[in-house]
Order: sequence, then structure tokens, then C-alpha cells
Amino acid sequence: MLNKLDDFPIHQTPEPIAHPATSDRNVYDRTWFNGYAPDGSYYFGIGMAVYPHRGIMDCAFSVVQPDMRQHCFYGSRRAPVERTEMDVGPFRMEVIEPMRRTRIILDDNESGITCDLTFSARTASIQEARQTLWQGTRRAMDATRFDQFGRWSGVVNHPDGQITVDESVCYGTKDRSWGVRGIGERETGGAPTTPGGICFIWAPLIWDDHISHAIFFDGQKGEPLVREGLEAPLYKTEADIPGVEDGLVERKLTARHRIEYHAGTRLAKAAEIDLVNLEDGVRRIKLEPKLKFMMKGLGYGHPEWKQGAWKGELVTGHESFDPRQLDNQAPENIHTQQIVTATDGERHGIGVLEQIVVGPYEPAGFKGFFDGYSESPIHR
Repeated sequence: MLNKLDDFPIHQTPEPIAHPATSDRNVYDRTWFNGYAPDGSYYFGIGMAVYPHRGIMDCAFSVVQPDMRQHCFYGSRRAPVERTEMDVGPFRMEVIEPMRRTRIILDDNESGITCDLTFSARTASIQEARQTLWQGTRRAMDATRFDQFGRWSGVVNHPDGQITVDESVCYGTKDRSWGVRGIGERETGGAPTTPGGICFIWAPLIWDDHISHAIFFDGQKGEPLVREGLEAPLYKTEADIPGVEDGLVERKLTARHRIEYHAGTRLAKAAEIDLVNLEDGVRRIKLEPKLKFMMKGLGYGHPEWKQGAWKGELVTGHESFDPRQLDNQAPENIHTQQIVTATDGERHGIGVLEQIVVGPYEPAGFKGFFDGYSESPIHR
């Protein structure tokens, strides 16, 4: 199967571009964004992905403000042959300039949610370490990811009001990833298996003249499966960014985390991140949450709008809910991002803390798959 990209010298295998290098049905290619105000007055998230072996493209847009409902738009369609065709009903994504500027448009639809937003990069693209996780002898996840930090401008409308997004006060992160990971409907057949516990933490932070980032995958005993910390320059304009990548990215020896949980939940009440230098020294960053965003609003763990699930040739949906009124131990409600303020001595930053802990996790005392925290000391 050929598409227009086959006319460019970009092939990595003998196959046409439309043919992934793996036959794993869970192969995916995803673009994800967040945007938020430093004062915690709003947060929005955006996701769009194609699943070639499932023949599906889906998207989501979700926004929340303090003391209001979180509003969510979902869309799903049969995947187009052309990978550059990035629209699902009223939603579309336009790459205005690769690695620099992207526009997100959600036209009028029955959800009452619309937007016209432009992301403008303020860092080069930063590739995370390869993320490979195993379940027995099978790769449960094998993905490449890169991040970019920037600013947003535009407008968001939702059923409870309007947000004017000013790039002077709206920060955000772009997250591009592709490879294989568990998506869509649960696989059936074969001998039964017992999945282990896992803890995921993702903490991109913006400071005055640089960014910091930390990524963690821990096994159920707290053993590190993936741990990475880094710092990189933050530029004032797109034009100042030196290239696709930046030779000034400083990768750390490792990173550590400590989380204090709200009682009865798996939600962070406070956190500390350590970035361990290659030579002597540790940078300790304290995080204080300000506003919670439920990741199910972008399809993560959603019982109806889970990512990569077949819904039909073209189907859209929507919902609104109050994040404060949800069952914190329900499987679809344990994956969150929170706007956080960051402090490191006299330095102050802003960013997000993403977390999900599924299954037993000894450092926090979690014994079941979705039980909540029963004490309050900080755990490593």
C-alpha cells in the first residue's frame, strides 16, 4: 500500500511507509500536548494517534478549570491511507513548521467545546531514553519518545465559559511517541497471566532560562525499569532555537522520586524529584500540586473511549464530570496530571506531575490493584 510519503527518501525498511516494521497489533504513532496557566487557572490536554494494524485514528481534547467540570471531546475514525491527513470529524491538527509550530482546531460540534490553538516551541526536541518494558518474554512496551517545551496562543470555548490563551502566560509540553504499547481492547486467549505492578511518573518543568525533566518506570518493588533526568536550555523565541536537537542538553546520571499521597488514594499530595549529576551533586526539586486533570479525558483507561478501540467509520462523543466527585480508586480515575509549582532553593518553576500506579507497589504500601494509601509519610 503506497501513500504520498513514499515519494520522499525517508524509508527505513524495504516496505512502503504505510507498513510498520513490526506486525504487533499494538503498534501506534501518537502526538500529545498539554497547556496550562502558571496560576493554575486552567489546564487543557490534546491527543491524536494512529494505530496502523488496527486501522484506527482517534483524538481527544479536554479542559478543566478550578471548581468547574472537566469537559471532554472524543473522536475516532477509520485510519486514512495518508499519514499526513490528521483530522477526525471537527478536530484537526496542522503541523505548520515541523519541530517548531503546530495548530490545533476543534470546530463547532455537539459537545460545546471548541478551540483554535497554536503551539510555539521554546526548546529543541529532546529525545527520551528508549522505553522498553517486558511482560514475561513479550515486550509489553517498546517506544521512542521526544518532548518539546513551548507556549500556546488562541482560544478555548467550553460549556462553562471561554479561555483566552495568551502565550505570555500559557506554557505547555509536546510529546511525540511511537512504537508498541498496550492499547485498545484487552487481548484474550492463551494461558492466563498475572500482571505485576508498575509506577509511572513524568515531570516536565519550566524554569526562567531552562527546563528540567524526569521520567520514571518502577516495578512493583520499586526497582527502576526506566529512570532518566535531564536539563536543557529554554529559548525566548522560536528563532533562537539552534536546530532540531540541542547539543546543550545535560543528561543526568539518574533521577529519584519521593511521593506523599492523599489518604485513601494513589494521588500525589506533594512530591520531590532528585536530579543526580554525572559528577558530584544532586538537585532537589519540591513539587506542590495546584490543579488536577483526569487523563481519562484523553482516553487513557476510559471504559468507553479507550485509545485504539474501534468505534466506527467516524464517531464522536463527549462528556463532562467533576474531578472532585469521582471515585479515586476506580481504575479509570488513577491516571492524572496535576499542574505543580516547583521550588529549588531560591529558584521557582512551573510544570506538571503525571502519575499512575497500577497494581501492587511496595514503596507506597499498595497491595492490590487499586487500593488507596493508608498512611502519610513520604515514600521512595
